[in-house]
Amino acid sequence: MPCISRFYGIAIYMYFSDHAPPHFHAIYGEYDAEIEISSGRVIDGWLPKRVLRLVRPWARVHQDELERNWSNARQERKLSQIEPYEPGR
Repeated sequence: MPCISRFYGIAIYMYFSDHAPPHFHAIYGEYDAEIEISSGRVIDGWLPKRVLRLVRPWARVHQDELERNWSNARQERKLSQIEPYEPGR
């Protein structure tokens, strides 16, 4: 499971053979959640609210890159690194 971004102690991962809907994994300490790319909705797991307040705007800004990585993962191609969260961007 490649790590595609890290910011504020949050690691963002994507599995190569993961299930639909398109999503990424956000891991923060002992917390882990699957976040749907298109909506930012938590589809499994749990994260503290303050962590979600960082992950969701990051995902909105990088939605196209996340979707490209999802497509590449389905084809077992290399995933691209995505810039970390930058407030105000």
